[in-house]
Amino acid sequence: MTKVPWRPDQPYNDLPPIPPGGVLETRPVLRACIAARAALAELKQAAELIPNQAMLINTLPVLEAQASSAVENIVTTMDRLFENIHAEAGADPATKEALRYRRALMEGYRSLEQRPLSTRTAELVCTIIKGVNMSVRQVPGTKLANVATGQTIYTPPEGEDTLRRHLAAWERFMHEESEIDPLIRMAAGHYQFEAIHPFNDGNGRTGRVLNSLFLIEEGLLTMPILYLSKYIIAHRAEYYDRLIAVTRNEAWEPWLLYMLEAVRETATWTLGRIAAIRQLSDETARRVRAELPKIYSRELVDVIFEQPYCRIQNLVSGGIAKRQTASRYLQLLAGLGVLEARKVGREKLYVHPALLAVLAEG
Repeated sequence: MTKVPWRPDQPYNDLPPIPPGGVLETRPVLRACIAARAALAELKQAAELIPNQAMLINTLPVLEAQASSAVENIVTTMDRLFENIHAEAGADPATKEALRYRRALMEGYRSLEQRPLSTRTAELVCTIIKGVNMSVRQVPGTKLANVATGQTIYTPPEGEDTLRRHLAAWERFMHEESEIDPLIRMAAGHYQFEAIHPFNDGNGRTGRVLNSLFLIEEGLLTMPILYLSKYIIAHRAEYYDRLIAVTRNEAWEPWLLYMLEAVRETATWTLGRIAAIRQLSDETARRVRAELPKIYSRELVDVIFEQPYCRIQNLVSGGIAKRQTASRYLQLLAGLGVLEARKVGREKLYVHPALLAVLAEG
């Protein structure tokens, strides 16, 4: 059967399967893969060795949520995200949507305990991101267009049966092509998922959540802390150019090199953030122990490092103190300059400016 040429204005129902390892694993790709794997292994080890892993799980997914949303021009700030993380109802629409991304990432992470990564996982993630039920598209009409010109750039496959057939092949590739390095599978699978474009909206963010979940499923990470969207937002034009180049020209190598460099660079950056958080935590513990010995405990310091905005309830829930005493502890820490008191609506929050600075660096 003659292959039907790809046309941007026609549904790409004949989207070809991901090629075999012999095509994907070129010498430059394998060299880049070694470097990315080494950086990821260092990150995994550092995350496993940190005494209080809540420091990472409560902060780094928020940064990923902010950047991944920004790729789709949903813009909010790190400050607003942390401020509203437990008070989402009062947030602006962009912040709410980014917080849903964080929730989708965490729910997807927990779902791996029940089932492997699949179309069902993607539907769960997209549903949480969009805040409405999202299942595989059933109606035609989805097109991707140039925002400036309105010209159609790509028309994904259409028809639920066709989409589910492509998604089933995507699942098989991700789970069964075990001779291909998992990082290369992740990168190739990300292109394929975006090309299938199974949902009416939210495909990019869903695909980026799936990247993190796949790395965890493959044992390359133990928690969703790879800040991959940091690289993508910094190189957004290249991200889209290399995606479409695979469709137009089967240019797999440049796409794979892009994604492997994204993994290497963001793993290295995240490793640096972990080291900086640990150093700041240890310095803060020494200072509080020296200057506020009557309230000092390592558990208290750990709680104020779990996220940059601390509430009285965080200390209560952490078993540090009852409400009145917890309030006094936070006031003393604010007096010391470790925290800053801030009134947000009816609630008093205690901001950790040094931790915010560490997370924002770079």
